[in-house]
Amino acid sequence: MCGIVGCLALDPGGPAVDPAIVEAMRDSMEHRGPDGAGLWVDTQRRIGFGHRRLSIVDLSDVAAQPMVSPDGRYVLTFNGEIYNHAEIRAELERAGVRDWRTDHSDTEVLLFAYRQWGIDCLARLRGMFAFGIWDAKTGELTLARDRLGVKPLYWARRNGRFSFASEIKALLADPAQQRAVDEEGLFHYLAVMTTPAPFTMFAGIRKMSPGCWMRVGRDGATVEKRYWDVWDETVSLEGESEAQVADRPHGGSQSFEDDLRRTGNDRAEQHGRDAERLG
Repeated sequence: MCGIVGCLALDPGGPAVDPAIVEAMRDSMEHRGPDGAGLWVDTQRRIGFGHRRLSIVDLSDVAAQPMVSPDGRYVLTFNGEIYNHAEIRAELERAGVRDWRTDHSDTEVLLFAYRQWGIDCLARLRGMFAFGIWDAKTGELTLARDRLGVKPLYWARRNGRFSFASEIKALLADPAQQRAVDEEGLFHYLAVMTTPAPFTMFAGIRKMSPGCWMRVGRDGATVEKRYWDVWDETVSLEGESEAQVADRPHGGSQSFEDDLRRTGNDRAEQHGRDAERLG
């Protein structure tokens, strides 16, 4: 478990990103990352990322975050674990990637996968994750959340600034953030004891939906798209008898079960490699 935060100034003529605010947001989540803290702010102070680190896969300092690509174009802040990062690394190496700085960091694999394939890299990822990545060339911020929403991601837009974080209280560490109850979010909580995305209990703070990515453009316009839906992995059983359903070896989608099996195997193999490295 790590903690990620980011602030993007939407108005070129408006207030710049304050590193002290990004640090305060980051350190409100110290419990999420006791092993280290990182801060990155671009030279024009248009955008800043913070990261609280809980070291899991690569314990070295070179794998610390926020992580910047060798050419300086991309910056990543990432929470989670990519179970099949070794396989993706091998695929990237076959594609000609040679400028590695680590030998087994899933953060670096994610950064280079985005550099290689853009947002389409999400289709290759098996794991739990939430991340923000900045493209300095296009001036775009991209956020993404894993298929089932294991890792949390919240965002807010206020006073010419777009902010995101792993926890709501990190957003509330920004003095400019509104502090008020969201009545629709409260209604959902009282009705079903949860606030489904995109709602939260706080006005102006939104929860990113699982299986989705969001992009904030240079002009401040936002686009959110779903890259995975569980219903795409199901098979209709309408019109089949109970006996026919019972005879199905997987009760529905073979591909979905295969994905679950591969994910479990990837994680077991990765933990085995980590244990071997640590002796």
